[in-house]
Amino acid sequence: MDYQYNTLHTALDQGVLTLTLNRPEEMNSFTVEMANELIDFFTRINDDDKVGAVIVTGSGRAFCAGMDLTREGNVFGLDESLQPSLQELQQRGEDPMIKHGVRDTGGRVVLSIYDCKKPVIAAINGAAVGVGVTMTLAMDIRLASEKAKIGFVFGKLGICSEACSSWFLPRIVGIQQALEWVYTADIFGAHEALAGRLVKAVYPADQLLIEAQALARRIVSGKSQIATALVRQMMYRNSAAPHPRDAHNVDSLAMFYSSIGDGKEGVAAFLEKRETQFTGKASAMPSFYPWWE
Repeated sequence: MDYQYNTLHTALDQGVLTLTLNRPEEMNSFTVEMANELIDFFTRINDDDKVGAVIVTGSGRAFCAGMDLTREGNVFGLDESLQPSLQELQQRGEDPMIKHGVRDTGGRVVLSIYDCKKPVIAAINGAAVGVGVTMTLAMDIRLASEKAKIGFVFGKLGICSEACSSWFLPRIVGIQQALEWVYTADIFGAHEALAGRLVKAVYPADQLLIEAQALARRIVSGKSQIATALVRQMMYRNSAAPHPRDAHNVDSLAMFYSSIGDGKEGVAAFLEKRETQFTGKASAMPSFYPWWE
């Protein structure tokens, strides 16, 4: 597929697509246009079988310096003439008036990442504040440069944390750490992010993308696209299910369909002591997927 965007740059190499937030003069600050382009990207790659995994990073010295606060009117792109209710969001969430005038743009991006079939690695190369960090919470693994500066700075702007971060952040770092970072709205460095388990590892700036690419290739190489897509959604959705039986039901279907597909090749390759040659593609998922709809 041809990915052409105004605020993003893409580069595909050996099944790993590097997506770069590309507004370097504005420290890759987040705009409604960037949000819509990110949603388009994370939706389209679901059926692009050339892409096995995605790395997200920033152009220049920042990852994403949060929302671009220079636009006129409501800087978050919301329609202040409305008085929305929770019922309207639940029942009319896809109505253009609600979708574009009420729903949080960062949250719409995060939900597109959450629904994605492909593993996503964040390579946080510099400043990641506000939505610049909350958008990474739906990404599977976060790596940081020693130069990274991170902050859940919403309290300083008089607003609440967004982008579904109240769902993701406590699951990643625990509620105590999540609340401290959000309450204080402090900006902290990569090593505090590592100690708080927000990021997996910290690297010198010139090694960050190299390490991210190496990890992405370990994820892609010799793996079934269908099995990977299933596991990604099973981990996120089953871990939030009310009872292990819910996970058992999904696991059973995932095992059944993968065992009669790429599973046959995996077993044969193991017995024959050779490399696997999986043919399943994420664009052709088993009939029960997506099970949550």
